[in-house]
Amino acid sequence: MEKKTTITTRALNGLQRITSSKSTKRMASMALAVILTPLIWTSCKTKTVVTTTPTTTVPKAARDREVLANNQMNFMQRVHSNQVYATNIVGSISLNVKGAGKDITVPGQLRMRKDEVIRLQAFVPLLGTEVGRIEFTPEYVLIVDRIHKEYIKADYNQMDFLKKNGLNFYSLQALFWNQLLLPDRPRITEADLNQFSVTFSGGQNNPITYQTGNFNYAWLADANNGRIQQTDINYQAPNHGASKLVWKYTDFRALGVKMFPASQVFTMSSSAVKGGQTLQVSINMNEIKTDDKWETQTTVSPKYKRVKAQDVFSKILSM
Repeated sequence: MEKKTTITTRALNGLQRITSSKSTKRMASMALAVILTPLIWTSCKTKTVVTTTPTTTVPKAARDREVLANNQMNFMQRVHSNQVYATNIVGSISLNVKGAGKDITVPGQLRMRKDEVIRLQAFVPLLGTEVGRIEFTPEYVLIVDRIHKEYIKADYNQMDFLKKNGLNFYSLQALFWNQLLLPDRPRITEADLNQFSVTFSGGQNNPITYQTGNFNYAWLADANNGRIQQTDINYQAPNHGASKLVWKYTDFRALGVKMFPASQVFTMSSSAVKGGQTLQVSINMNEIKTDDKWETQTTVSPKYKRVKAQDVFSKILSM
């Protein structure tokens, strides 16, 4: 009987120790949880702060400027890409010249070879005999008067109107070929396009401008296809007067995969010219060809008299 009591007592004591041990572990676990919870929370918060990148909001004005700059460059690229690929442009024309109270229309010929020559010839109606020609090359300007057997040959600095408008061969080539121009460039590359400013007016044409020194250049380009419709060059200086050139383009026709204006009208006026005369020249091409079987240089007969380049307008009108 005593032995049974002893066994029971030991069993109860062992059970108490086991219970006490489980209780102790439970309490220890709870204590550990209490201690670790704020640490875990702090760790999570710290991780969130480290991994979260604050967002930078670009001001609307800056975004708008970037969009406008991209749109302007895209439009300038469209304008620039309209230039024709041809090396030669030739065709019979109807040539009209107005100025000093005269209004003359004659048949003629336009011949242009890229980077070499621009030649305008005027003929006697019906007979087809040449009356005169104007020839622009990179080195000089040549005006031949067949009627009076006279000619002018001068570099661009000797031609007052051309000099006042900052025009050289490459500027004139850009005008005749319906292209953009910069006064100090033989041709425009895509790297030059950011020098031009474009205004999106919402109209049929978008104005393009460029200004340097006393010169202001302006173009009107079709808002849809980028074709140049008009070029304006204005020169204004207090001590040298004013000069203006307006060049308009219409009747675009296919020339290869590009389009070329069959009709060009340019008006020139300058206080540098005697009497401040205004001269208007209209060129209407009957056809546009790319023939290359023609000479680029004119040889003047020794029988012709060379005259000074002072009064070019009068010489043109006297042909």
